[in-house]
Amino acid sequence: MPSSEGPPPLSRTRTGSAATDPADLGTGNPHSLHQAIYARREEYTRPHRIRVKVGTWNVAACPGTDKDLASWFVDGKGIDTALATLDLNRNAAIEGDTDGEDGVHILGRDKIGLYVLGLQEVVDLNTASQYVSRVYAGDEGVTQKWKTALNTALPPGYKLVASEQMTGLLLLIYASPEVAPTISNVSTVTVGTGLLGYMGNKGAVVTRIILGESTRLVFVNCHLASGIEGTYNERRIWDVGQILGRTRFKPVSFAGVAEDYEEKIGDEDFAFWFGDLNFRLDGLPGDDIRHLLMLHTKGEYGAPRPKLRRDNSLEGEPILVHADKSSDAGDETNDGNSTTTHSTGDTKATDYDSDSDLDALPDPDDFLPDPHDDPTSLQATLDSLLPHDQLTRLIKQKKVFHDGWHEGAISFLPSYKYDVGTVGLFDSSEKRRAPSWCDRILYRTRKDKEAYDKKIKEAEDARKKDEEMKARGIDQAGDDDEVLFDYDPDNDGDDDHSPDVSRLEYDEYDEGEDGDNQHNRDDWVDRIRQDIYTSHQRITSSDHKPIISIFTLNYDAVVPDLKAKVHAEVAWELDRAENEGRPSLTVVNDSRDTRGPGRPGGSQDSAEELVDFGEVRFLQKQSATLTLANTGRVACTFSFVEKPSPAKENGPIPPSWLKTSFVSSEPAIDESQLPDLGKEVTLEPGETVRARLQINIDDVEQARVLNSGRSRLEEVLILRVTDGRDHFIPVRGVWMPTCIGRSIDELIRVPEGGLRKFAHSLTAKNSGKVMSVPEEMDVHCAAPRELFKLTEALESVTGRVLADEQMLEECKVPRASGWPFEEDTWRVTDKSLRASRAADLVDALDEGMADIVDAFSAEVPAVERIETVAEVLMLFLRGLTDGIITTSLWSRIEQTSLVSIGQGAAAASKALPQEAAYEQDKGTILDILSTAPNHNISFVFLTATLAKVTTDLSPITKSDLELLKSDTPVRISMLNRRSLTAGLVKRNTSSGSSGQAMAAMAARQAKERSFAEVFGELVCRAPVQKGMKDKERKAVEEKQQAVLELFLRRRGD
Repeated sequence: MPSSEGPPPLSRTRTGSAATDPADLGTGNPHSLHQAIYARREEYTRPHRIRVKVGTWNVAACPGTDKDLASWFVDGKGIDTALATLDLNRNAAIEGDTDGEDGVHILGRDKIGLYVLGLQEVVDLNTASQYVSRVYAGDEGVTQKWKTALNTALPPGYKLVASEQMTGLLLLIYASPEVAPTISNVSTVTVGTGLLGYMGNKGAVVTRIILGESTRLVFVNCHLASGIEGTYNERRIWDVGQILGRTRFKPVSFAGVAEDYEEKIGDEDFAFWFGDLNFRLDGLPGDDIRHLLMLHTKGEYGAPRPKLRRDNSLEGEPILVHADKSSDAGDETNDGNSTTTHSTGDTKATDYDSDSDLDALPDPDDFLPDPHDDPTSLQATLDSLLPHDQLTRLIKQKKVFHDGWHEGAISFLPSYKYDVGTVGLFDSSEKRRAPSWCDRILYRTRKDKEAYDKKIKEAEDARKKDEEMKARGIDQAGDDDEVLFDYDPDNDGDDDHSPDVSRLEYDEYDEGEDGDNQHNRDDWVDRIRQDIYTSHQRITSSDHKPIISIFTLNYDAVVPDLKAKVHAEVAWELDRAENEGRPSLTVVNDSRDTRGPGRPGGSQDSAEELVDFGEVRFLQKQSATLTLANTGRVACTFSFVEKPSPAKENGPIPPSWLKTSFVSSEPAIDESQLPDLGKEVTLEPGETVRARLQINIDDVEQARVLNSGRSRLEEVLILRVTDGRDHFIPVRGVWMPTCIGRSIDELIRVPEGGLRKFAHSLTAKNSGKVMSVPEEMDVHCAAPRELFKLTEALESVTGRVLADEQMLEECKVPRASGWPFEEDTWRVTDKSLRASRAADLVDALDEGMADIVDAFSAEVPAVERIETVAEVLMLFLRGLTDGIITTSLWSRIEQTSLVSIGQGAAAASKALPQEAAYEQDKGTILDILSTAPNHNISFVFLTATLAKVTTDLSPITKSDLELLKSDTPVRISMLNRRSLTAGLVKRNTSSGSSGQAMAAMAARQAKERSFAEVFGELVCRAPVQKGMKDKERKAVEEKQQAVLELFLRRRGD
């Protein structure tokens, strides 16, 4: 029986309307959707029909058996009508010329929808070496041999559905081109019951398939323990129990929804059990059985009789026995309660007009006698042997296969054991094994299994009731009560239980005569008909004869279009039912783009929730808001799902360019001052709140990635509503290319007109894809124009600052040594104001403005302008991907001995004047930089500007210089040495003009040192080695500062 847990199975026998099945619409999980769709299965399934051909053959590892496969299994040849009781006139499974050399043909070729072949002993396990090597796994070469043989034999278009080998067992399933696309959820299990109870020399290969998304079929190919004694019967019964108990199929899955339990044998709609079951004939001497059957195979049994049909046989032309199956139309069942229809052949009845003349009636002599009643017939002999069949006896004793399994009437010779190469010649070896029906085909439907389970349950209930009555002391007293009270004279006996067969003849989907797609199947039951069950006696390449059976199955097939319609309706109902009790949040875009797609960066999408920031520039902050309203009936809690930033393999995690927050929906003069409500907000029904989205590209690494086109300003925010529907809010912007985050090699190739215009032209040529400046383009400038403009602006604004200081009392220039390049010395402390001014200046650089100072508004004082220019200059240098002094150039500088820096400075002071040492080191550095001309020019231009700004902001008069150049050793040291300490020591002891000169020189040296500290790291790209210690890193920084300080010194002004 199917498991009581989990969703209902996909197909069940119909005994009533499926519309009455309950469906839970209160939950939205996939299983509830599956259950609701299944409850309406009658709306999207239609009855269909398929022929299934099952063949089993123990090939005994004999050579050449694969060459016989096509003739008997696909073409249906090899039937000897003298050695099997077949109704040649009425059986629809028999076709072909019965007078030919090959005898009759069994239905095959493209008239079969599903071919199922079970083979045993496909490999030889007799020798120890072969047994050990093959008992654990199948042989791919053997499997391929049989697949090739069957592929070649089948008509074009047949597809392999399942293929599995376990040692000597092989199961192959092929489907016709029409059937193959309707098969799904194929699951195959191997169960070994041989040596030690687990080896694969005995056991079964079991496959489950689902046909038409509705009907489960299970095929069991087995090889049970051999032996004739009674103990071997117990072992075979144990083998069957192991196969049943250990077979577990994968959970069924449709549309990504899997059932939560594994199926077993018994959960299917139709099951077929076949193979070498190895049950024997006992209770009779084997020689007697062999002699009796040999009389029939030689045509020597009984008196000669008239023959209607003849066929080639071993000797002469024996009598052909024809079985009239009309008496067996109901087939044999193990349970009288089963309503499943079984038969062993189609009866081609002839209709006669009752008004016809008596002369038109058939001659009674034309009818053959029932072979069961003829003591000289082969069938009568077979009937006398069947009571000695172990399987038949064990089924009657309810020891095995008694739970609903059926077997067609046996009308053919035993399938075992023959001399190889003969027809009808039983084992003539020394062992002279008794003939037996070892090879069998059994089948069962779901209704058979359910009827058996019902009968067992009723018997158990009756037993419990009897025990209860005995315990109460009334024993059998209830029998009379049942007679009196269980019979209802008003209702009992009125029902017409005759079967409705009006719906049995169909093949295509039945839409109903009135055009209504609803298909009423209250009278529909799943049915199976066994059309034929026989052996192929003329196949002689093994000591077993192949056994085949053809079944016609009536089953439910899903109509995909109808199921899709039901699926859509059920999904809508589930969604509606869920939404009524779930939180509901409405999102309104307050800043929705209304300018249309024609503007740069305009929205091409009609989604109201799309947030389009348009053109996005470096350092320019933009914001947008969404109004969120609780339009449901319950409280609503929501938050934005935080997505982790993608980490680079060898670099830092870039900061996010998009930030979200929740603020009050109350109007405010300055919305930026509204307090943040936290990451998660809960609204009562009717309440509103605003979500604020801010975009800001203020990181050099982000600018680099966007400039190169490796990233785009596109994101999808997920607004998660607890127990509700998530909202997906697309956010995007159009990146405006910038000079920040590029290399010197790129910038020198930018023509006049600005980088942004040039970048847009490259994008247009590259089919709209953003790209870096190609290295193969011509060089238009010796150094980046942006560097020229920034240094020029720095010089001009410095002059303006000094002029304002002389003319305006309120304009005081900060005297801090690091001003205007150290942030803690800046007068403007408002970061947003500074960022806004820096963004305007960067935008002026990108747009190619001739004088970037014009980007400042007129009211911005010169002292604040110089701070902005200094900030942008440092940002530009930090953003250079290669740096002014590249890593390779810096490595060469480090490897060069500089006499005025580091350990060589003390020795140089004795051998060479200090000023000469400085000039020598500067020349050495410039020689190294000259190997990269563009970087050399950029370095010289920058350091010259910085030296001039240093001189302008910390002037020294000529008289002070002359005074400092006196012969006083301390003052000479003060003039030449980089250290400020000596000058400060002596300044307190000096007087008059000499003290002022020393103070001016001290201020100059302090500014030079501060500027060098700021620009050393920005200009020089020193390689950062993994595991570098702080002391080593500090030494590198000090050398970078010393190099810059060499070029910032001016002593002759």
